[in-house]
Amino acid sequence: MAKFGEGDKRWIVEERQDGANVHNWHWAEKDCYDWTCKRFDALFEGLVVLSGEGGLWIKISKVESVKGEAYVNIRKGKIIPGYEISAVMNWEGEAKDGSGNSLATVQGKVELPYIADENADEDPEVKVSVMDETSLGQRLKEAFLAKGKPLVLERIASYVKQMANGGPAQEEMQSKNLEVKGKGSNKPVLDEKVSAKPVEPPKAKAREGFKTITMTERFHCRPRDLYEVLLDENRWKGFTQSNAKVSKEVGGMFSIFDGAVTGVNQELEENRLIVQKWRFANWNDGHYSTVCMTFEEPEIGTTVLKLTQTDVPEEDRFGNATVYETTRRGWKELIFHKIRAVFGYGL
Repeated sequence: MAKFGEGDKRWIVEERQDGANVHNWHWAEKDCYDWTCKRFDALFEGLVVLSGEGGLWIKISKVESVKGEAYVNIRKGKIIPGYEISAVMNWEGEAKDGSGNSLATVQGKVELPYIADENADEDPEVKVSVMDETSLGQRLKEAFLAKGKPLVLERIASYVKQMANGGPAQEEMQSKNLEVKGKGSNKPVLDEKVSAKPVEPPKAKAREGFKTITMTERFHCRPRDLYEVLLDENRWKGFTQSNAKVSKEVGGMFSIFDGAVTGVNQELEENRLIVQKWRFANWNDGHYSTVCMTFEEPEIGTTVLKLTQTDVPEEDRFGNATVYETTRRGWKELIFHKIRAVFGYGL
């Protein structure tokens, strides 16, 4: 693989404001090493492997190093990625007994000795080691290999796919396409990919005595990960530490926070949309708000959740005028923050 910057100078051009490399006719090179380091941090730091299953807790705590080189070559819109990197990550694990008492805490490393464009269609080697050679240490290591290795490979695959799409150069290419297509016209021209519209929540309807909550939250995960958490009964019990009954079917009922919140699924579109009728137990009898959550993935490994909750009453049945703030704070602190903390989807 040619080193970054060592291509034939006759064909490599610098980025120029006068459009001398319009449509990337000549080779254009972009260094992706710094971007790669940041992507590995985003993909792996805080990644939860196990969260209590079998009395084990395991997560990747830190990306220790990323070495090598990464770049993309672009000509006439064709992307040719080049990368040869190695990475080392630290992981930590803990084993507890049935009463929640810690039996052992261990630390270890995950090594990815060779990730390269020439092997893009193959799973890279993943080496897992542990510093504690006791039986519990080996048990945690084996658990990491069983549960953590597939997660690591999945996230490496997302990095490989991003590089194949241009890495950090992808947004620049889309921006230039917009400028070229819109030149000479007062109307912006969008290419097909940019114009694809995500699912939009319904427009809020103002009603006297009611309010609307709107929130946008970002998570380090795929849309399917977040979608599954929000419709999984056992995961609700885990991150809220309370009883929950959750249906995954349209028309199915749910009850969360020991019955403090109840409702029914109105519309479900896998990994894209959840619409529910939703109420607190202390609201007036029969009154439901409407919760709409959409899931977008602006880049692989980052999910943007947009929430709109309409018809939230200003007061509960007892005349307390704190419903809006309590509900909004509950979404942020008791649901979204807890999901990040427990499943490692934080930003």
